[in-house]
Amino acid sequence: MKANYIGDFQEWAKDFAFFIEVRVRFSETDMYGHMNNTVSFTFFEQARIDYFRHLGVLMPSAIDENVAEIPIVADLQCDYVKQVFFDDVLRIYAKIAKVGNSSMDIHYLAKNQHDEVCFTGRGTVVQMDPRTGKSVPLSEEAKTQLASLVFL
Repeated sequence: MKANYIGDFQEWAKDFAFFIEVRVRFSETDMYGHMNNTVSFTFFEQARIDYFRHLGVLMPSAIDENVAEIPIVADLQCDYVKQVFFDDVLRIYAKIAKVGNSSMDIHYLAKNQHDEVCFTGRGTVVQMDPRTGKSVPLSEEAKTQLASLVFL
């Protein structure tokens, strides 16, 4: 496995603790039963949202017009390792890999029901002011909490 964000795979993989479980639906596959390559990004999104909820950070109400800060995805990458098929059950792991001033890198690991690595990923989430479209710094409290979760 040669993703540029992974040094030693065993070391990188051992620090994942949080995961969600998903079953690949028929509508997420092609005519050969393979999972469509765009679906991994949807799985990353759900894992990231559930992870943030679990941590109690960065999840403002989507319907509150007075929200001053929202997390947005600035970039997202997926590296495919093994084919995934209709009805496979996947564990999508998420962890914080790096915390910056207004952003953080989230890493992902997907394993199938046989505990085989199927794909990995990473992405940058930036805290943004929805009124201005500009990034805003994470609070010191949020930075401290998030930084305490970083394992590299």
